[in-house]
Parts: sequence; structure tokens; C-alpha cells
Amino acid sequence: FYKKNALSSDRIQQLNSIGFVWDPLDYSWNENFDQLCAFKAQHGHSNVSQNDTQNKSLGRWVIRQRMFYKKNALSSDRIQQLNSIGFIWDPFDHTWNKHFNQ
Repeated sequence: FYKKNALSSDRIQQLNSIGFVWDPLDYSWNENFDQLCAFKAQHGHSNVSQNDTQNKSLGRWVIRQRMFYKKNALSSDRIQQLNSIGFIWDPFDHTWNKHFNQ
């Protein structure tokens, strides 16, 4: 109804007032991005390992973002958001360069 503009503005306002999520996929992406920002604040980097038992799902999300990026399936807005926190797109290349420059 919402995407077809079939909801009245009153109903939209009511749903907004209780924190209704209009786009669950977008909401989920933003939740994960916020978790990644918190991870970076705590650990000093955004390279979450999928083997990190405390952050397993966040690690999988990070891997999916890299996969989507390689397939050109990530929006420019999301790429920009991830770049803004120093997201590492290629961890192997990053590690190699880090050690090479030492």
C-alpha cells in the first residue's frame, strides 16, 4: 500500500510515530553499518573476521559487502558510507601493502 501511495498521510504518520520500518532491507543494512562503526570505535579497524566468535554475523556481513562491491552490486551511497569509515575492500591486498611498507 505504501509503495503504491494507497495509504493516507494520517496512517503514514501513525506508523511513523511508532517507528515503523518501511524498508526492512535498508533498515537491516543500516543496523549492520552502525554495528561496524561501533566495532571500529572499539578495535580501531573495520576488518571484522568471520571467525570472530563475538562478531560472527557482522563478519559475514562485511564479507557480503565486499562480494557485492566486486560484483558492482553495491550502491554508490553504501560504498561512500563504508569508505567514510575506512572500510577495507580487499583485506589480502591491504595486509600485503601494510607489511611491504614496513
